Amino acid sequence: MEHFNNDDLEYVFDDYFDVAEFEDDDIVPQPTSDFDSQDSDFEDDFATTNAKTDTSAWEARNGKDIQGIPWERLNFSRDKYRETRLKQYKNYENLSRSRQDLDKECLKVQKGEAFYDFQFNTRLVKSTIVHFQLRNLLWATSKHDVYLMQNYSVMHWSSILRRSKEVLNVAKPIIPTLRHGFLAQPVSRVQISTMTVKENLTVAGGFQGELICKNLSHPGVAFCGKITTDDNAITNAVDVYRNPIGSLRAITANNDSQVRVFDVESFSSLGCFKYDWSVNNASVSPDGKLLAVLGDSTECLIADANTGKVTGSLKGHLDYSFASAWHPDGRILATGNQDTTCRLWDIRNPSESIAVLKGRMGAIRALKFTSDGRFLAMAEPADFVHIFDSHSGYVQGQEIDLFGEIAGVSFSPDTEALFVGIADRTYGSLLEFIRKRHNSYLI
Repeated sequence: MEHFNNDDLEYVFDDYFDVAEFEDDDIVPQPTSDFDSQDSDFEDDFATTNAKTDTSAWEARNGKDIQGIPWERLNFSRDKYRETRLKQYKNYENLSRSRQDLDKECLKVQKGEAFYDFQFNTRLVKSTIVHFQLRNLLWATSKHDVYLMQNYSVMHWSSILRRSKEVLNVAKPIIPTLRHGFLAQPVSRVQISTMTVKENLTVAGGFQGELICKNLSHPGVAFCGKITTDDNAITNAVDVYRNPIGSLRAITANNDSQVRVFDVESFSSLGCFKYDWSVNNASVSPDGKLLAVLGDSTECLIADANTGKVTGSLKGHLDYSFASAWHPDGRILATGNQDTTCRLWDIRNPSESIAVLKGRMGAIRALKFTSDGRFLAMAEPADFVHIFDSHSGYVQGQEIDLFGEIAGVSFSPDTEALFVGIADRTYGSLLEFIRKRHNSYLI
């Protein structure tokens, strides 16, 4: 992934987000900033005086914009702004390669489905993003509980109580409560670049190679420290999984080209796997045996999760990859790339992808399957989240059309809810969608 010197960050971002009437120059914060929020695509004047910022399903059915954007008071319609946005948005690319034949590979998807209905939008919590290429900053642990990054805090949102609570503050010095093991170093002012919330644990990675682990049932932070001293140290991805015998593990992918595995009980290091390029994402198959490794390469690797030894390579993408997700059956792997596509691979025959799914305007930054394997969510950097029905062969889809930078997407473990985090100075919010339960969708 891109690693910019501090002086370069604002310049690069201004060029990247040259869209419409506004600028997004706060997505990658400067070390001296408090990174208050993401710059808005819209004028602030309308929202700041309106105390009612939330939107319910009833209000949306009666004509209110689900994000609360007052289109009737702006000098352009929603449709006109969408048209302009699609024309002017610049997708970030690391490799300038011809993509003219890419559309021919992509599935023709019927996009008019409605698998998940809008339920609620709140601006009481607002996601923030540290690095524009990293968008795994939101996790649902139930259909009522969501965790997201907001400035220097990990926040918990309850959709029942409709209020938030801070569960982790990384601005202040953090001293680990457990002193043994690999990670027993105080850290402070951590810019969280990626996170996961699983197995009652919050595990977060930082911009300077930090790793933090907090048990949600206990006060304080169990483990924290820097896992690399490399100058190019960003922790790009973290995950928590169980190995084949059921032991709990944490895995990290870093810009120093290494994947690291830790024992969650002691956070002792169990393995460090070196690859030929910066690793942007790593995920372990449901049975704990296979490791998908994606990064600054057009190829994606399949490796042994215990040893890191490469057993296969997936070829077809045209740029660097930043997202992956395993189908619960362990046979299908989805990979997301800056070439604006997600490829689906059958690991039993990885010589070529079995399907290619295309976004509307940007890279594929986040991918999530439902726990029953029925649906795949695919998020672009901004504006669009796509949901595909695996039972249709991924040719039936739902397109969620929003405005703003997408910080993350997450299905609830019971598949009943989908949450989307939007990073925007004015209209940053958390959107909740609920699964439709027609007879045709019952399994």
